Amino acid sequence: MTTCNPQSILFIGGSGVISHASVARAVERGHRVTVLNRGRSSQRPLPDGIETLVADATDHDAVDAALAGREFDVVAQFRAFTPDHVARDVARFTGRTGQYVFISSASAYQKPPARMPVTESTPLVNPFWQYSRDKIAGEDVLVRALREHGFPATIVRPSHTYDRTLIPTTGAWTDVARMRAGKPVVVHGDGTTQWTLTHTRDFAVGFVGLLGNPLAVGDTFQIMGTHAPTWNQIYTWLAAAAGVREPELVHVASETIARVLPEDAAGLLGDKAHSMVFDCAKVRALVPEFATTITYDEAAFEQVAWYDAHPQAQQVDAAQDAAFDRLVAHARSL
Repeated sequence: MTTCNPQSILFIGGSGVISHASVARAVERGHRVTVLNRGRSSQRPLPDGIETLVADATDHDAVDAALAGREFDVVAQFRAFTPDHVARDVARFTGRTGQYVFISSASAYQKPPARMPVTESTPLVNPFWQYSRDKIAGEDVLVRALREHGFPATIVRPSHTYDRTLIPTTGAWTDVARMRAGKPVVVHGDGTTQWTLTHTRDFAVGFVGLLGNPLAVGDTFQIMGTHAPTWNQIYTWLAAAAGVREPELVHVASETIARVLPEDAAGLLGDKAHSMVFDCAKVRALVPEFATTITYDEAAFEQVAWYDAHPQAQQVDAAQDAAFDRLVAHARSL
């Protein structure tokens, strides 16, 4: 597969859950791809035919040295999580790229959303999660730079994007191990909230389609699929993939889970506890081929098969497992 307008693209990141498939897609489309990261990923080897630069994206001196004043048609930044980092990028890439693409997050949207489906104009307000507020602040840096001196920014907001390694449930592999052991799993709320899941290969189609597109410069796009199952469905499909026909789902209030598992509180109360359904007409207008082709009822089998083939990845969080037992006991006592 090739493109009629090849671009020189710098991916900062490139080996992560979201970025890896986009690197592969860009190579397939005939772009000249450079990847800058720490060079440590073994789970997601990079495709042939790319240039690799080694530097920690948060080490600004190392990044400057690795880039050595080079210019790119497109810079895709997957590893900026603070406004200070984004501001450094604005200074670094001004005059050196025709498009700077910042990966923000759909978690930045108002929680709970006042209206659905969520669009790019939905307010950015998340009082629960600092990660989301930092992404909002990063967007603000880019909007100012665009308005004040024409910095060629494109903002992209993915939702829950996954690959074969990223199980979407609260306990991830711990949930699979519990179900296989005949133990109940904890599902937040009543399990009926809708949650949009997007496979990374589908995301890559929309994302790469925006790279080098002049109509995308100076604008914001959310990129996620139309697949929005309930959490009950997600857990049930994961169980089926694990060979468990009738999993026991125990429903617990999100606020209760957050008190017992404070490390999961921000992502739960600030994102997963709320139904999130999106309208992606804006990205489809520029990238008509973008669509949902992989749904989680299929992808769950891919995930479990990968974990079964990689026993070293089958990490059960003992503290989390014990917390789930306490939550189940509490729910049963009511």
